[in-house]
Amino acid sequence: MKNKNKNRGKIYRVLTYIFLIFLAIISIVPFYNMMIGCTHDNAALATSFQMMPGKHLLSNYHRLQGNVNIWRGLLNSIFISVVYTAISTYIGALTAYGFAKYKFRGNKVLFWIVLATMMLPGQLGIIGYFQEMNELRLLDNYLALLMPSFATPVMVYWIRQYLDAYVPNELIESARIDGCNEFKIFNKIIFPVIIPGVATQAIFTFVGCWNSYVQPSILLFSQEKFTLPVLVQQMQGVYKTDYGVIYLGVALSVVPILLLFIFCSKKILESTMAGAVKG
Repeated sequence: MKNKNKNRGKIYRVLTYIFLIFLAIISIVPFYNMMIGCTHDNAALATSFQMMPGKHLLSNYHRLQGNVNIWRGLLNSIFISVVYTAISTYIGALTAYGFAKYKFRGNKVLFWIVLATMMLPGQLGIIGYFQEMNELRLLDNYLALLMPSFATPVMVYWIRQYLDAYVPNELIESARIDGCNEFKIFNKIIFPVIIPGVATQAIFTFVGCWNSYVQPSILLFSQEKFTLPVLVQQMQGVYKTDYGVIYLGVALSVVPILLLFIFCSKKILESTMAGAVKG
């Protein structure tokens, strides 16, 4: 019986690994195809599925850069995504700290209102937001894209749960007894403790801002201010069936996100484990 159970366990394990490898291949093939497509010309991509690198990477890049300033779009996306993430992270953490550790009249009601805003798609308010930015004369201005970062309900909800789980009230009371003011308590004591939770949500915020297309395409008019998703969409109109150039533009917009996950995922896991041990 023991040998049968061992053999059955080995079979299940082998089947599990085969299934996981199959899922990994399905996930990797589109990215591999995108990278390979950057190196082929339009004729090769239109006639057959390419598995090996080609020799047309530089020619695709020259045609891309000749019509679209892709590097300026990359810098625009980096600037907007970094600033948006920094503002939403800090203000969201500060708001969550107020909801979690300050007991005042209407606390629960206000928090439920914040949660209710998460149920509404942002696209529903884009017309009203456009009119508001028009009245404030902020159209074709990066401030129009950055202002929503001051109110991110997902960040508030996530960090409040983290505060309730990992930050005891005794820590705050002891800091007050030592003479710290409220902002110093948050900046010097609370914020370092909740960095694992903040970092996790910051990555998702950065990716969401990086991939945002609707708001930049509506609020920005100048070519030199366009973000990378807007430029990639424009390439589909400029080049039509020039698949090699389109693949290259998409790859340039995806590679920074892949690098972000590669370099940050390990640090987030390490920070989460450290926070769990301290708690």
